[in-house]
Amino acid sequence: MTDAATATNDGITAQYTETDEERVLSFDGDGRTAVIAQNIEGYAMLKVRPTADADELERYYGFDMALDHAAELLSVSPHELPVPEPADDMGM
Repeated sequence: MTDAATATNDGITAQYTETDEERVLSFDGDGRTAVIAQNIEGYAMLKVRPTADADELERYYGFDMALDHAAELLSVSPHELPVPEPADDMGM
């Protein structure tokens, strides 16, 4: 696993990590969580999950669409979600 990159905004913390299999962007805010994951090669569809270990809820080609779904899980606007720099290029 790589070192984590974090970002915060309006009480929401985002953490980007990489495992052997996935790039993982986790959000935590007000007791709610959401995760966007992509294969480590960075070319597959994005998976949105309620937690890192949970089953995926939906898959998206675009990062914006995945962020919209993550924001919905957190009950915030997508514009409130902080994105650490290493996660900027997620999506197809």
